Amino acid sequence: MGIIAWIVFGLLAGIVAKLIMPGRDPGGMIITMIIGILGAIVGGWVGTALGFGSVDGFNLGSFVIAVLGAIILLGLYRIVKK
Repeated sequence: MGIIAWIVFGLLAGIVAKLIMPGRDPGGMIITMIIGILGAIVGGWVGTALGFGSVDGFNLGSFVIAVLGAIILLGLYRIVKK
């Protein structure tokens, strides 16, 4: 996927991760969007490394992996910022 697609996909993953893990985050919505983008990248990398699949296009499997990556990063961010 191109960089623009990663950004859009990551933004969507960040929104869904925020809906799944509501609460006040330090940094607000901008940080949550950045975490979503990074979560899509990290989720795709980890998913590929562990053999679960990869983020290779706009499909349900890729979206689930991206959202899981965003949830993990959002949780880690909350732990670090406390």
